[in-house]
Amino acid sequence: MNENRNLLVAFGLSIAIMLGFYQFYEKPRQDQLIHQKLQEQAMQATQLETNEKTAHVAQVPPPTPEHQAIENSARITIQNESLSGSIRQVGAVIDDMLLTKYTENTDPTSPKIRLLESENTDHGYSVVSGWKAADNSAVGSMPDEKTNWQIQGEHNKLTPEHPIILAWFNDRGIKFERTISIDNKYLITINDQVTNHGESPVAMQAYSQIRRKNPPKSQGFYILHEGPIGYFNNKLFEGSYEDLTKTPVTQQATNGWFGFTDKFWLVSLIPDSKAVVNIDYTFQNGTHIAQFTATPITIKPGETASYTYKVFAGAKVLSVLDDYEPKIGVPHFDLAVDFGWFYFLTKPLFYVLEYFHELLGNLGLAILALTILFKAMLYPMATKSYRSMARLKNLQPKIQQVQSLYKDDRTRQSQELMALYKKEKVNPAGGCLPVLIQAPIFFCLYKVLFVSIEMRHAPFFGWIHDLAAPDPTSFANLFGLLPFDVPSFLQIGIWPILMGITMVIQQRMNPQPADPAQAKIMMIMPVMFTYLFASFPAGLVVYWTWNNLLSMAQQWLITKQMSKK
Repeated sequence: MNENRNLLVAFGLSIAIMLGFYQFYEKPRQDQLIHQKLQEQAMQATQLETNEKTAHVAQVPPPTPEHQAIENSARITIQNESLSGSIRQVGAVIDDMLLTKYTENTDPTSPKIRLLESENTDHGYSVVSGWKAADNSAVGSMPDEKTNWQIQGEHNKLTPEHPIILAWFNDRGIKFERTISIDNKYLITINDQVTNHGESPVAMQAYSQIRRKNPPKSQGFYILHEGPIGYFNNKLFEGSYEDLTKTPVTQQATNGWFGFTDKFWLVSLIPDSKAVVNIDYTFQNGTHIAQFTATPITIKPGETASYTYKVFAGAKVLSVLDDYEPKIGVPHFDLAVDFGWFYFLTKPLFYVLEYFHELLGNLGLAILALTILFKAMLYPMATKSYRSMARLKNLQPKIQQVQSLYKDDRTRQSQELMALYKKEKVNPAGGCLPVLIQAPIFFCLYKVLFVSIEMRHAPFFGWIHDLAAPDPTSFANLFGLLPFDVPSFLQIGIWPILMGITMVIQQRMNPQPADPAQAKIMMIMPVMFTYLFASFPAGLVVYWTWNNLLSMAQQWLITKQMSKK
């Protein structure tokens, strides 16, 4: 009893010290740094204004804001059920894309997610396509990001019902015609047609690039990949932005896809599945580039050749990716979602969870239903384990007698205990089996909640507005009753605390470890797990808490039945 009291006192004092350190030292220090930074910015702005008035030296203009970059160029509007934005007519560059179904936070009035934006901004992200001469062929000028394409027909708005047709003639009589179409999701199809009106054969090859400046810093989770990605040559490629700055990647491949991925978003190029292409990842002038270059084609006078490829720019919705795979023949497009090594378990688990989600209308309820399903599947094994633990608990007086009798001879004590377990047909490690089985289930559910966009901003009840994010409450400010911000290391919410309480109760229902040192460690485990789970997605904590409650109910029933026998 004294040990428990001392542990609680020590834990409380530790929390008080950390909170006091943050409030009286760390927070004032951060406020001072912010104040100094604001002063420096103000001084720099004043100095810049003074220099502009007194100096007449040409200066490089700052990056153009996104809205200004769009307004300063002729545009082709994009609109479907999932996307809105525009294509820059000069160069036919896709550099303005909003995901209309997703907002930056749980507030539905918050800004929509901007996926692509002009290269003139700090975080330029665009798709550029064109042609280039092959084998030093004299084909004249080639279309690139500076080509002034002309819209053919009456429509200047790209929708699923109305594709856009662009045309351009070069100085050697070669006509380039580009047809851009879009579906109601995130797939853009580009068909380039080249007609040789000249007098001699020409050789050229199509290319397309994804260009990205200053990508957001990776969240740093070892279970999540963000950065260069692709599937080609029957292998999944996952690179890093940092590696590309040092070593380019070049591959020759057929029937694949590649691009850049974030946690929930993907921009990918899908070349013609029947043609061989060169795939290159490079870093040039501060920009990360993912590019394919098609095999050269020779076009005789009067002949026409074409090349078709696709661009995916949108959310990594698993059902959408799975649907594209057979429809357009892109292999393993679902691997854009980072389901990890346990892919063969994680993906089916996701679809089961989605089924319950559609059935019950709430992802939190779906997690509860999924937990009940798991408990039903593991019921025979768990029952056997709980019976073993109940028998072990009934043997506690005999175990203590053996420990007391041979307390000075650990070897003999272990031998006698093993003989006792064998005689009573009790497995002391039987209680570990359900935990070992649940470990991969737990990890797979963690992956599903962490990487699936379907879980993003999914609400539960009460204060949980996003099951993919940690519980936002904290005991340190009495769960929001006290008016001050809580540092991240004290962000321990209601659900993690409920989970810790269920762990304590569950421990009391189990036989205590024979080793006193081990018993002390087990006593600290709920506190450690509570602190650890505080940073986990709330949906995962809900699952573990509900799983503990079901396990306690099952164990209580089995123990009661055995007591009657």
